[in-house]
Amino acid sequence: MKFATTDGAKPRRAQHSEAVILFCIANQTFAIAADAVQEIRSTDSLGGTAIEIEQADLPKVRHLIERARRTYYVVSGCAHFGLRVTRPTLVLILRQIRAAVLVDSIERMADVSKIHALPRAFEGEERKWYRGLTYLEDRVIPVIHPGGFLTAEEFARLDEAGAVSSVVHHMAGAEQA
Repeated sequence: MKFATTDGAKPRRAQHSEAVILFCIANQTFAIAADAVQEIRSTDSLGGTAIEIEQADLPKVRHLIERARRTYYVVSGCAHFGLRVTRPTLVLILRQIRAAVLVDSIERMADVSKIHALPRAFEGEERKWYRGLTYLEDRVIPVIHPGGFLTAEEFARLDEAGAVSSVVHHMAGAEQA
């Protein structure tokens, strides 16, 4: 089927775009699919609800939070990506996995039309972290793979440590009451 155009130009296919959230950690900009984020909260709003966990062999996770009867492990974006330590102000609570990520700021939302495959130079853990790269306003921005923040093995170790921390936290709360 052909479509008629008034100026003689060929019709173009509609280009698919994806809504992403641009966020910053230690002055580095990242993108994540907007539909991968359940909510964005201030770290101040989590003050009384975050439970500290001791998992010495996984230093990127120090807390868990419970939201809507679900436990989320809070991943330090700085530690995960190997960036300089900053003071995060926001937490991205992810939708499909039980992880939340500490970030410094939200830059804005944007639509990206193309996510390019990672170059072969990315050969370590970062291949699990990123879905690819996008080019936006003269910048190359890594697009995060939400499932890359924690592996199944890390979740298992955290579940074990989190269960102990949660029991201790609840017992301490009962003693204060």
